[in-house]
Amino acid sequence: MGVYKRKNGTRTSVFGSPGRINHDSAPFYSSRLYEGLPKEEIVMYSENSIPSQFMDRIFCKTSENMEELPDNSVHLMVTSPPYNVGKEYDKNLTLNEYRAFLKRVWNEVKRVLVPGGRACINVANLGRKPYIPLHAFVVEDMLDLGFLMRGEIIWNKASSSSPSTAWGSWLSAKNPTLRDIHEYILVFSKGMFTRENAGRKSTISKEEFLEFTKSVWTFDAESATKVGHPAPFPVELPYRLIQLYTFEEEVVLDPFMGSGQAAIAAIKTHRHFVGYEINEEYVKLAERRIREFSSIFNAPKLFNFQGR
Repeated sequence: MGVYKRKNGTRTSVFGSPGRINHDSAPFYSSRLYEGLPKEEIVMYSENSIPSQFMDRIFCKTSENMEELPDNSVHLMVTSPPYNVGKEYDKNLTLNEYRAFLKRVWNEVKRVLVPGGRACINVANLGRKPYIPLHAFVVEDMLDLGFLMRGEIIWNKASSSSPSTAWGSWLSAKNPTLRDIHEYILVFSKGMFTRENAGRKSTISKEEFLEFTKSVWTFDAESATKVGHPAPFPVELPYRLIQLYTFEEEVVLDPFMGSGQAAIAAIKTHRHFVGYEINEEYVKLAERRIREFSSIFNAPKLFNFQGR
């Protein structure tokens, strides 16, 4: 009745498949719907070591050229790129220039990720006249570079979002305005969906796995005033991604490090980090926050972070 049962499982039919028992989805993925999309390429896993002097560091430079990092040396990239909307650290680029800039960074990320390594991008859409769907452009550019898309997470910030009064035409159909209370976390892989663990262990709990594999996450935003950066994401965001997509002692990259949240989450989960940030004041801020967290957290000898 819509699910063909094989001896040991289910198989996709024209009616779909509510069951997922050793499920054979080959008929779906071989359909013409998938023509033209990046294809998984199974390759032998390879991993290069990052020189120790470059590990657990933030480099004050653009991430368009991450020459400190060898090919196939990073296990997870998690970041929130600058939005090019006139904040003090933004450049006034056209949309096409902005996309080209990000695409150069994403191309470097692809180079340094290990086979099957994951790239997670937190992005909010912008404007109203017209609305700019940045998440759609990022997806398009990542697919163009050959990344495999794993899915997207909706970060629901409703509980902590400030009560916006940008309703447009109040109580009128003339021009009502939607008030965004969410952001996107776009999740991609390099080349393959699965990845080797190289003998390292997972640290995610059963409860975390059940919660973090949902496509909607609800937790509070971070206070810009408290952190000292105009657009910080909360440590909870990279923490969840690190727990879900990496093994202990692996390397997390943030090419737009900002105030250091990804590095703090990496230390918290016993991972290494590498960051890039063009603003020297934010590098100093991130290094100070990392030092403070490391002393409170009593970071193990795994880390060699000392700042500058």
